[in-house]
Amino acid sequence: MLAKVCSCAIVGLDGALIEVEVDVAQGLAGFSIVGLPDAAVNEAKERVRAAIKNSGCLFPVRRITVNLAPADLRKEGPSFDLPIAIAILLAAGQITQRQIIEESLFLGELSLDGSVKHTTGVLPMVALAREMNIKAVFVPATDAMEASLVDGVAVFPVRTLAELVAHLNGEQYIEQYKRDPDLFSVLEKQDFSIDMAAIRGQEHVKRALEVAASGGHNILMSGPPGAGKTLLARSLPSILPRMRIEEALDVTRVYSVSGLLPPGIPLIMQRPFRAPHHTVSHAGLVGGGRIPRPGEISLAHRGILFLDELPEFAQVALESLRQPLEDKIVTISRANGTFSYPANFMLVAAMNPCPCGFLTDPAHECTCSQTSIGRYQKRLSGPLLDRFDIHIEVPRVDYEKLADKRKIEDSAAIRARVQEARERQEQRFRGTALTCNAEMGPSEVSRFCQVDSAGESLLKGAMQQLHLSARAFHRILKLALTIADLAGSDVIAAQHLAEAIQYRPKVGL
Repeated sequence: MLAKVCSCAIVGLDGALIEVEVDVAQGLAGFSIVGLPDAAVNEAKERVRAAIKNSGCLFPVRRITVNLAPADLRKEGPSFDLPIAIAILLAAGQITQRQIIEESLFLGELSLDGSVKHTTGVLPMVALAREMNIKAVFVPATDAMEASLVDGVAVFPVRTLAELVAHLNGEQYIEQYKRDPDLFSVLEKQDFSIDMAAIRGQEHVKRALEVAASGGHNILMSGPPGAGKTLLARSLPSILPRMRIEEALDVTRVYSVSGLLPPGIPLIMQRPFRAPHHTVSHAGLVGGGRIPRPGEISLAHRGILFLDELPEFAQVALESLRQPLEDKIVTISRANGTFSYPANFMLVAAMNPCPCGFLTDPAHECTCSQTSIGRYQKRLSGPLLDRFDIHIEVPRVDYEKLADKRKIEDSAAIRARVQEARERQEQRFRGTALTCNAEMGPSEVSRFCQVDSAGESLLKGAMQQLHLSARAFHRILKLALTIADLAGSDVIAAQHLAEAIQYRPKVGL
């Protein structure tokens, strides 16, 4: 007898509908799975067999053939266990209500005792079910909260295979999962480990971080060891604007597919902060592998990618950041297909000015030779450095500032100004795909960056004296527009341009 059940696979970050076909026929007992399964899907044979027996059902001692269609799409992971088990029981006549199954999608990994375990990528798979007009999805109980983020689809939490069989036979129904109406407000509560009020001194660096957070600009900090570069970078999430629901769903989708969604948190409302070690591989940073997976730049989508000790990273890995920084997306091509992942992140980097770190420190003498200093700084190419909107020196903090007991402005006050500036940008870009000033292209720069006459004279002189590239010219305008937004101005004035120009490196690029 033939039975068909709908399931889903993940291709990149999107779902792909899979039809699980099972034929239970007379003949020598056997169990085979076809349709380009990977090792985890092939091992489903033993899990499904044990789960059916331990759930009080009869496993048919016949020739069982499972086909996962379409056959040209590689099937990965254990999420096909539950639909295979349901299709076998349906083909064997142990489930009677075909109508419910034809209108539903089944996802989940089976344990040997019949319990249904967590599976990755639930959010994009349930989103596909809505697009395909599938009325109901049966997911593991631990993933029901995540699945409920997609409106328009009935979500049924499944704890055990026996419970699901009883539901499909009309014996004992599973109650539909209802999302907590206060879920979003609860998830919006954010807790930051480092507050700006805990950092003494470095007021000019804090100002640069405020500008970077307001417009989504990339920033490079350079200074001697112990000046506070890493501490300042790790405090940056505390002043970032809150994520919109659409942005949170994008981030959650990446983490769901990667299997990194924290337990009990179905929706990531706090902007990601990723800080990979400098030994990270090219594939680990931008994504890849035999079966491509999102890398650190995609996991930092809508958040921050912090690269500490920037020159220590492999040059191949650093140069691979150039295209995603411009396009906000990374495309990985392999023999089995091409995959695109979002990569709209703020790049925050920290470095020492030389191998010993004390080149710009007045309190310590640098012990590096000119040759070693030149070799160290040449690890970063000009085109990569040109993609940083803000270059800021982080000097050593004096004792007087460290011992100062006066109250310092906290992150909440800075975040309020950043949020106000970001809301001005959202109003400016309404009706477009842009969300912040850093995302503007040349056409948007020409349209939105209105400079007064004094500012135009200043900008012309800076271009001639600093020998700025066309990319640097546009980045200065975008940065000046962000500074103007913080000041509540619709026109870029000379003082806004002066501050933006001072964030360029000393050597013109």
